[in-house]
Order: sequence, then structure tokens, then C-alpha cells
Amino acid sequence: MKTLLLAALLLPAPLLAQSAGDPTGFASSAEVQAQVEAMRKEMKPGQGFLWRPLVRGGDAVAALEYWTRPGKPAVHPDQAEYVVVIAGEGTMISGGRLADPVTTNPTLVEGSRIEGGTTRTLRPGDVFLVPAGTPHWFGIKGERLVMLGTKIAQPAR
Repeated sequence: MKTLLLAALLLPAPLLAQSAGDPTGFASSAEVQAQVEAMRKEMKPGQGFLWRPLVRGGDAVAALEYWTRPGKPAVHPDQAEYVVVIAGEGTMISGGRLADPVTTNPTLVEGSRIEGGTTRTLRPGDVFLVPAGTPHWFGIKGERLVMLGTKIAQPAR
């Protein structure tokens, strides 16, 4: 029990700011930037992705995604994904068809590539919504791509 408590104290604490009686999660711009910097320092050589909850509002969680290299193309069968680009630049391919799909878990199907999708350049301040069941993939331009993402439960298309 002491080891578990000590481990919990040593882990970086996510910013899940909620005051009593207010279901609204909130993180200031300074808190967001501090969390992004903490994630940058936490990334280990060769690590391509880090996820950290930032704010919570009721059952919804908005989390920072810190990418240093592309992941696999993916589909979330019953979750839409609302995203704001926080830092860095990259590319998003969405739509089309996921090739060679493999179900990783009930909320994630990964593939080898996307065929016939739409390509967009991503920069800080860009906002997008990927509907449930839609293939998507992120490429990284430069050192990193940092996004604030929220999964929204909805029926698959």
C-alpha cells in the first residue's frame, strides 16, 4: 500500500481542475503550456506518443496528446474525436478506407494506411472533429505535434 501511495505521489499530477458544485473543468493557458513543457521533458528517447488528461467536465475528459512521430492510422468505432492543435505542425489524413484493419480494443481499430482520405496541414489553433467510424492519421512536421483531444461517445456510422 505504501509503495502504491508513493508511486501515485511521484507521478505528474494531471490538471483536473473542478471546484465543488461546478461541473466545468478549466485549465488556464499558462497551465496548458506548463503541462506541454512537462510532457516534453517526460518524453523518453524513441517514445512517439504521450497522453495526459488535462480537464474533466462531468464524464468527459479533454486530454493532451504529445506526438513526436506518427502513429498508426486509426478508427474509433463509437467515439467522435474533437481536437484543437496546441503546438507544432503536422498533417492529418481523414476519411477514406482503413487498410488492413486490426481491432486493438473495443474503442480502437488500427490499420496500415488510409486509402482515399483527405489530407490537411495542421497548425496551432486548428480545430477539427473526426466522426465516429472515420479513419484518421496524424503526421508530424518538425519535432512535435501537440493536440487537445476529447472523445465523444456516439453511434458508429
